[in-house]
Amino acid sequence: MDRRTFGKSAAALLIAGSALLTAACGTDEDKTAAGGPVTLVVNGLPPSTDAVNRANFEADVKAFEAKYPNIKISAKEGFMDPQTFSTKLAGGQLEDVFYVYFTDPQALIAKKQVSDISSYLGDFPVIKDVKPSLMKVFSGPDGKVYGLPSANYSLGLVYSRTLFTKAGLDPNSPPKTWEEVREYAKKIAALGTGYVGYGDYSKSNTGGWHFTAETYSVGGDIAVKDGDTWKAAFNNDKGKQVLQQLKDMRWTDNTMGQRQLLEWADLLQMMAGGKLGMYVGSGDNLPAIVNQFKGKYEDLGLGAIPGGQATLGGGDGYMFKAGLSAEKIKAGLTWLTFKSVNPDRIDADNAKAAAAKQPVGAPEPNIWTGASEQKLIDATKKHANIPSENFAPFVTGSASIQLKLEPPLAQQVYAVLDTVMQKVLTDKNADIDALLAAAEKQVNQVLAAAK
Repeated sequence: MDRRTFGKSAAALLIAGSALLTAACGTDEDKTAAGGPVTLVVNGLPPSTDAVNRANFEADVKAFEAKYPNIKISAKEGFMDPQTFSTKLAGGQLEDVFYVYFTDPQALIAKKQVSDISSYLGDFPVIKDVKPSLMKVFSGPDGKVYGLPSANYSLGLVYSRTLFTKAGLDPNSPPKTWEEVREYAKKIAALGTGYVGYGDYSKSNTGGWHFTAETYSVGGDIAVKDGDTWKAAFNNDKGKQVLQQLKDMRWTDNTMGQRQLLEWADLLQMMAGGKLGMYVGSGDNLPAIVNQFKGKYEDLGLGAIPGGQATLGGGDGYMFKAGLSAEKIKAGLTWLTFKSVNPDRIDADNAKAAAAKQPVGAPEPNIWTGASEQKLIDATKKHANIPSENFAPFVTGSASIQLKLEPPLAQQVYAVLDTVMQKVLTDKNADIDALLAAAEKQVNQVLAAAK
């Protein structure tokens, strides 16, 4: 789902300071004198009402300028605001190094609104340890790189270890296929009145979001590009497979409960209440279940998404606006690899998070491979204050699963697909073929506006 609407980035929940990722700003014309100081105007400065994080940010700027005296940081409040981003871009007011969601880079690259930073990456060896799949998000069809990822998330299977144990299931071995999900759900629902084996969304665009994730998981797509246009791609055997599974679990097995038309908070609340067995979710759901809905980390598990053909994911990072000089690109990379894309900060950031009683130990964000990933693993083990071993199935199972992003105009597409999910989960006579055909027509109308 669009993380702007449904929950904060996992980075904000797990690593103090990492949530305060920054992006450098400037004007269209780079007037930096050769060999002189480079000024980067950055955003991400917390507001004055957030005194602690603002002080941490300012301390980072001070430390950075002490280490790199030829680079000056002028910090501004705020991140990327989707409401003003296009206006700033058109008016030449976009930051030199600016914050983006994973859904943004390809359009910016196609429109030539960002700078190629490929030739400078060799000066920053740590970038070689960033996951290639995430670097691809910031790369063009020609392989050139235009930005860096800073945090990521992907969907898996949130489950109740407590209910697994009660139902005679292994809490360390969540289902790997949708057929297994169906069988596990039967055993959990059989525990008694009020127990729900598997839950799913169908309201406020969350139904379309989950339909997308589940379709990806069985090897399908929601939209594909046909030349210069996007077309709906779910009215096929993959889309039918997802809906038939849900229909069978809801009406034949009766393992999804009577209450439907659920939206984001509902499944988290049900999981915290101890009566829900499983649902599709991400690692950043875990702190919300505990902090907002009074669940317990000890009761929770996280596995890879069943099916495993692909998973819906996203994240954020930074890009470099078009026309930047070599000096500003190098300064921007220096700043990012100091502040945001820096495995050497993880230990200290986790220590701060643990001291502030923020959760440390969830499996994401993790943008790293190799020696940098080992630093993350070591720092997590050292400072973990939640049972990270409960999420090992996600770590091992997700390693080989392809990450796929949201479709174009995702929220509008999800709104259409909500209706399909609602009908299947509230009408036992729902005609899946007719629902998919009608949704396909509507989604194609939405995608006609996609660039």
